[in-house]
Amino acid sequence: MVKYNFKEIKVVPSGKELVDIILSRTQRQTPTVVHKGSRTKIIREFYMHKVKFTGENFKKKLSDIIDEFPRLEAINPFYSDLLHVLYNKDHFKLALAQVNKARNQISKIATDYIRLLKYGDSLYRCKCLKIAALGRMCTVIKGIGPSLAYLEQVRQHMARLPSIDPNMRTILICGCPNVGKSSFMNKITRADVEEQPYAFTTKSLFVGHTDYNCLRYQVIDTPGILDRPFEDRNIIEMCSITALAHLRSAVLFFLDVSGSCGYSIAQQAALFHSIKSLFLNKPLMIVCNKIDLQPMHALSEEDKRLVDDMKAEAQKTLSIGGDQNGEQQVLFTMSTLTNEGVSTAKNTACERILGHRVELKMKSKKINDCLNRFHVAMPKTRDAKERPVCIPPQVLEQRAKAQEGEQEKEKRKLEKDLENENGGAGVYSASLKKHYILASDEWKDDIIPEIIDGHNVADFMDHDILERVKELEREEGMRLAGVAGDESEINGDDMMPEEREALNAIRKRKKALIQEHRIKKSTAESRPVVPRKFDKDRQFTTQRMGRQLSGLGLDPSKAIERARSRSVPRIGRKRERSVAVDGFGDDSMEIDNEGKGSYKKLRLRSVSRSRLRSRASIEEVVPGKGFKDKKQKVKAIKLGKKSIKQRNKDARKGEADKVILNMMPKHLFSGKRGIGKTSRR
Repeated sequence: MVKYNFKEIKVVPSGKELVDIILSRTQRQTPTVVHKGSRTKIIREFYMHKVKFTGENFKKKLSDIIDEFPRLEAINPFYSDLLHVLYNKDHFKLALAQVNKARNQISKIATDYIRLLKYGDSLYRCKCLKIAALGRMCTVIKGIGPSLAYLEQVRQHMARLPSIDPNMRTILICGCPNVGKSSFMNKITRADVEEQPYAFTTKSLFVGHTDYNCLRYQVIDTPGILDRPFEDRNIIEMCSITALAHLRSAVLFFLDVSGSCGYSIAQQAALFHSIKSLFLNKPLMIVCNKIDLQPMHALSEEDKRLVDDMKAEAQKTLSIGGDQNGEQQVLFTMSTLTNEGVSTAKNTACERILGHRVELKMKSKKINDCLNRFHVAMPKTRDAKERPVCIPPQVLEQRAKAQEGEQEKEKRKLEKDLENENGGAGVYSASLKKHYILASDEWKDDIIPEIIDGHNVADFMDHDILERVKELEREEGMRLAGVAGDESEINGDDMMPEEREALNAIRKRKKALIQEHRIKKSTAESRPVVPRKFDKDRQFTTQRMGRQLSGLGLDPSKAIERARSRSVPRIGRKRERSVAVDGFGDDSMEIDNEGKGSYKKLRLRSVSRSRLRSRASIEEVVPGKGFKDKKQKVKAIKLGKKSIKQRNKDARKGEADKVILNMMPKHLFSGKRGIGKTSRR
């Protein structure tokens, strides 16, 4: 099946653009320097190459333009006549002939000047011949500038043509203007043809597709036709006449019985009789549209007689065309507003065009060769018992449910129906809240204020609120479990008054320390870290701890000794550790003859406690800071350090700090200065 895709034709450049393209390509793709002292042979070859290259490029570009446009004699007659209607085919052929003539002239110019360059005896003469050759080529191209501009307009028009397949099953809609052709097109296809209550809204052919019995059908909406002489019809009407004349299709002639289109039934009947010769050998149907405004039984006697005459002519046309069943129904009533009769007209048209195509194939000579390859097997009856078609009850139930679902779907009101009921577009505003999924439907219309009590509501919305609540609940549970554990461990009923007083003081102090720790934790981001050597208050010392424990009646010696043993030793202090405790073995310690060990080399490098604390604080993920987990935070910190690494290498304070390492580079400010720029060498 031949496919016509005129959208693939490339853009035709104007004369000036074509000259610029070819000369620029010659300058870029050919050698540009020839020396005065070169041999004459090299000079000739240099300029001959330029002339030959330019001529071949001009010839190739013009050949592409000629070959991409279709030959009107080789394409389908429908497209050939349609292109002739839109623009004169003689002008089109003349423009292509001028382009072809220019191509031959350029080829001849290139050949002649290459022959002259073979006898060039100097650089100056070869250069003059090259300039003359390129100049004559450009003059020829500028002479066909109007033809190239005309072909570009033709290309744009051809690219806008619809993709119509002349060999496909086709339904053609025709009639007077504003009789409902585009409305019917939009009903049976997914095309979106403009509908307006005035004539000649459709100004060109529109194509849509519909399905019937698992087959694809092509539906063509044509512009309106007026009843006037053939030579008086304009381009819009001639598009419809061309489609009726050349496409093998089922024709639906639309008749507006209400007269709201601006044309009476008599005028529409006159149009039908004037173009009835175009309906030969085609299935024809007369569709009486807009019966919601004017029913058929309410027509006058004169109008009924005209409709009957059209019906008789349609039957006669079918019988002349060779249809075996000339008495088949050709008159249909329909209303595109209420969808009454739309599906009937569509289905009947599809069946008629399918039967017509099968009948034409049966009459062709090729059918005899095909019938010899087929064998139709007919089953023989084994007895006289009748066996009617049996449909399982499950299938009937499913069919009934499907029909009920379709009826409910048709009853359901869409947003478009609500819009039409409530004043139309610009008046009705669709509610976006009715599809909200909430616990109660009454909440859908609640108005959420932006400002309440002088505060912005958005400031009190936290996306991590659930995570924070879980963290608080977990902390509260741990705190309650700790208090319960302390109370279960120590019960003050069996204590002396002094001991009970000391226990209450310890618990009070413990609560105060916990509260102080929580306050410090909440302000850890903004509080500076003060080294211990600058701690002037001396809050955490072993002397203070000893005084407090002594005040409580406890022996502080073991606690002080434990704290001192865990403190970080100063650099240079000698540490004595046993081999069993350290576990380093012979690699880390030497044992002398007296049994005393001294560290000589440590294999493992100790990490200070402050460094461990800093690493833990970095990897800790605080909710609300924008990090999903610890891995994401560590990666972000790593990328941040990497981004400022080069800046630190350049000794810059920030991104705006500009560093010029060498104000006066030697290669720019040394050596002899001649004529020309001094900014570069």
